[in-house]
Order: sequence, then structure tokens, then C-alpha cells
Amino acid sequence: MKDSVVEIHKDESRAGTFLIAEGFGRRHDNVIKNIINYHDIFLSMEKTYVSVVAEVPTRKVVTKGRPVEEYLLNEEQTIFLATLFRTSSKKPDDPILLFKAKLASEFVRFKEAYALLQQHKQQPKYQITRDAGKIVRRQTTDVMKEFVIYAESQGSKNANRYYSNITRMLNGLMFIVQGKFKNVRELMTTQQLMTVSSAEQIIDRGLKDGMSRKKYYRDIYKDVRAKVELFAELHGQSEVISKQLDL
Repeated sequence: MKDSVVEIHKDESRAGTFLIAEGFGRRHDNVIKNIINYHDIFLSMEKTYVSVVAEVPTRKVVTKGRPVEEYLLNEEQTIFLATLFRTSSKKPDDPILLFKAKLASEFVRFKEAYALLQQHKQQPKYQITRDAGKIVRRQTTDVMKEFVIYAESQGSKNANRYYSNITRMLNGLMFIVQGKFKNVRELMTTQQLMTVSSAEQIIDRGLKDGMSRKKYYRDIYKDVRAKVELFAELHGQSEVISKQLDL
């Protein structure tokens, strides 16, 4: 079982039914049957999705066997699901009781961290850094668009992928991101925003320098990646929505 059961999915705390089933010692298909049988109740507990698609979100999860579809439950839905399970043992060291405590503490931790982040974002320093970061981001985005055109001129058939690859590379090397966010930067601290801006300036300069020297586009990308990897190694990774908010 992975360390965290609760994760952020589209800016909301969610727990996947596959790990819930594992923690409660249940077969996942039986857990899914519970959700199907009480689907209207689970749906009534939706807040983010009900006005959009009127469904509880699902996703494919990779297991040791073939991929299975799981539901992503919010805190209220997870609590309701737990009430459908009977726990025979009440011993303090019972694995299921320990899992219940873990599940509850993770939901509380994410809620507290998110509340702290909202307070953090009200600080003038954060707002100044965020605004400055948007300017740097726009500049880097413009250079990445130039690089796409440059790569196409050298015969690249999938140049557009470099635009998204560079962004994923940066986030993957610099940050530990558990979950899916609409905009991961909205969940970064002031320090993280400053760090990502520094990394983007490295990308900006690397792409410009490579294009001005008429280097092959793949070599430019490799050089930029190497520079960002070195920066990440020297700086270290940090977790998005992390305990550093408590400092």
C-alpha cells in the first residue's frame, strides 16, 4: 500500500476505493457494489462534480493484474462507505481500526494544509511573487512556442509535445505532486513560486541560447533538461501542499 491514501484530485481531497478496499480487508468489486447500490446517496454528497456531470468521479488504477476502475470519494462519501463495513475487532492494534485512524488523519491533514495555504496566499509577499511569476511564465511560454516552430523547421513531426514535455519535466524534477490539480501553481508556497521562476529562467535562457547558435532541436532540449536536472539536484524537491506551511 502506498504511503498516502488520500490525495488531491482537481483541488479536492479524495480517496480511491481500491486502497480503501485494501485497508478494510475487502474485495474491491464488493466495495464497488456498495457504491452502485447506494449511488444516489453517494451522488447527493458530491459538491464539486454534481453541478457539472452529476457523477462521482472515477479513474483507471493499475494493479498487479489488469487495470480496474475505481471511484474517487470525498471525505463525506468515505465516511458513509465506512459505515457500511462491520468491524468485529476493537483491539487498538487491529489493522482495520488503524487504517480508519490513518484515513481520518489524512483528510484532516489535507484540510488543515489547504486552509493554511489560503492564509499564506493573503500575504503581500506571496501576491507580489505570484504576479512576478506570471510574467516570467508568460515569457518562458513565448520562448517555448518559438522553440516549437524552430523544431518544426528542422523537421520535427511532433514539435508540439516539447511544450508540454518541458512543463512536465520541470514539475516532475522540482516538486512532489500527489494528485491532479487544475493549476499546481495555485497550491505552491512563496518559496516554491520563486524556485519555479528561477528554473523557468534557466529554461528560457537555454532555449534562446540553443536557437541563436543554430543547434539541433533535440540537442537543445537535452541541454535544457540537463541544466534543470542540475538545478533540481542542487535545490532539492519540495512537496506541494507540504508541512512547511506550518512554519
